[in-house]
Amino acid sequence: MKRALLSKNKYKFVNGEILEPLCNDVKYEARERCNVTVVSWITRSLNTQIEQSTVYIDNAKDLWKDLEERFSKGSHFRISDLLQEINSIKQGEKSINEYYIDSKTLWEELDSLHPLPACTCKSKCTCNVIKTIAGYRELERIMCFLKGLEESYNIVKTQVIFMDPLPGVNRFFSLVLQQERHLNENSGYKNPHQQCQPIWSKDERKEQWY
Repeated sequence: MKRALLSKNKYKFVNGEILEPLCNDVKYEARERCNVTVVSWITRSLNTQIEQSTVYIDNAKDLWKDLEERFSKGSHFRISDLLQEINSIKQGEKSINEYYIDSKTLWEELDSLHPLPACTCKSKCTCNVIKTIAGYRELERIMCFLKGLEESYNIVKTQVIFMDPLPGVNRFFSLVLQQERHLNENSGYKNPHQQCQPIWSKDERKEQWY
């Protein structure tokens, strides 16, 4: 729901950034129309029982706060479950693409429930701490993805670990997908998990390792 509101530039109605104007303000009616629209969007996304419990809340900010207070504790348990799933997910019989999609789905749900902090400095921040934190989270995801790969990808696992700096998640996925294609071509699609060969030449590998 947050993404939908952000995409329509209406999230400020629920986070308190847009204050309610006075009744005689020229912006009052326009703001009220937008408020009713946002309330309608939110209530339509709720199941019937929850919707009935919010029928008398006509302010978007109050409605959002009410739902957040009621259901935020449940999200803590979901965050715990997601962290466990992310750290234990395995490729198994899935293709690299299927394995990546399953992993990415978990990552995105975690991001929605436990987003990275945003800088609130009045002046432009120069320490790049948020970028550093995001880098740590991406590194953790690459490590979890690597750990869950089948043994046939052991060589590519080692090669990626020795890359400095490590590639981003998307670039990393592209490299592993490339290796899967190489495996399938060599095996004639009979055994996609046979021991893989390096995806870089000797000179390229030397450059990556040193």
